[in-house]
Amino acid sequence: MSSENIKQQRHQQRQQKVKEQVDARIANAQQEKGLLLVITGNGKGKSTSGFGTIARAVGHGKQCAVAQFIKGTWENGERNLLEKLGVEFQVMATGFTWDTQNKQTDTEAAQQVWQECRRMLNDESLDVLLFDELTYMVSYGYLDLDEVVEALQQRPPMQSVIITGRGAHRTLIELADTVSEVKNIKHAFDSGVKALKGVDW
Repeated sequence: MSSENIKQQRHQQRQQKVKEQVDARIANAQQEKGLLLVITGNGKGKSTSGFGTIARAVGHGKQCAVAQFIKGTWENGERNLLEKLGVEFQVMATGFTWDTQNKQTDTEAAQQVWQECRRMLNDESLDVLLFDELTYMVSYGYLDLDEVVEALQQRPPMQSVIITGRGAHRTLIELADTVSEVKNIKHAFDSGVKALKGVDW
């Protein structure tokens, strides 16, 4: 047998072992339920990832809704697209907290959007929800952590929720089924490059 054939045979054997392990894990994963996903970390792409999941769900015919905290005073490419496909948006629309510099009005705005979130979390017709930048609202004390946790725990069993934002509270991380951390390696803005429409926002 040639050395090339031996390499191919060994490769095939390794891949077969990998396949058997993956197949076993798939066979063992029998529980069906809605998921809580937390996408956190200091890197760019948390909201983008959340919106990607919403787009995927819509593509599968799922009913989705989005609540955006902090952002919302400028044009939103994802909203431009997804609202046309029947995705509901509730937007805080106050901009960044360092722009408003008013804790009372920010808290009131956050509470208004949170009430819409609570409604969504009670709606069995909604399959996937995105609560974009909710982590900040908990960190700043605009939303009560216990109230958020209780609402998440009492949602319909097959409803999935995606929460994005930096500094996710450890309680949300413990509660989540899947947690991803987006790490910042390099960002164009740090080099003085202006945010690009259609890529950055």
